[in-house]
Amino acid sequence: MDDTQLLRYSRHILLNELGVEGQERLLASHALVIGAGGLGSPVGLYLGSAGVGRITVVDHDEVDATNLQRQIAHNLARVGHPKAESIREAITAINPDPVITAIRQRADEALLDHLVPSADVVIDCTDNFTTRHLINRLCFRHAKPLVSGAAIRMDGQLSVYDPRDAASPCYACVFPPETAVEEARCATMGVFAPLVGIVGTMQAAEALKILSGIGSRMTGRLLMIDGRDLAFHSLDLPRQIHCPVCAQRGTGQR
Repeated sequence: MDDTQLLRYSRHILLNELGVEGQERLLASHALVIGAGGLGSPVGLYLGSAGVGRITVVDHDEVDATNLQRQIAHNLARVGHPKAESIREAITAINPDPVITAIRQRADEALLDHLVPSADVVIDCTDNFTTRHLINRLCFRHAKPLVSGAAIRMDGQLSVYDPRDAASPCYACVFPPETAVEEARCATMGVFAPLVGIVGTMQAAEALKILSGIGSRMTGRLLMIDGRDLAFHSLDLPRQIHCPVCAQRGTGQR
């Protein structure tokens, strides 16, 4: 680190858990953020401000006026602009250090199969089960830790799925892909604006701990957040031996 970086990241360096070595690991790391909306906004801003060296953001959508109630990386001047580019501008305005790749494309299997292998952590900031299951499969295919978050109405969820940990379940263990789920979208169900900030900030915290070497204690746990009472409930998540995704870990099957 140069003198400017030592000053910029001094409050991290003062932490016993991080120090110079932890900050240098952040500077050398690569985070893949899928979704640049309500969750992706705080994730991107905190990863960038903390000095994660490379950040790839994937989002196919454009900034809309209705997003501004909760998607804090965007502003009125960027309405109509691609969200991935908008969040790149927002991060760069805070910290010019990170190399940010903005990909304006839907996260399909071909794209993720290309991007996931080079990432040190994947953060799922999407809002639909089909994409979440796809991200989960690709993370387990390439043995990459996945930080998953969700928020709708007044309720939020957070978990970490890490295929490097033999005891860790995957997203499909908790939410089986064959289970019929009614999609809940912000456009029709509403979402409490600070809630996405709470969940996204915690996703960023878990990702930074993974990247810096502190490690995540959310692996194998599901944190449920009740925004009405600001109550937090945690459940232990066992692996499912017949899971169609992670039951094949270590067999070389894809």
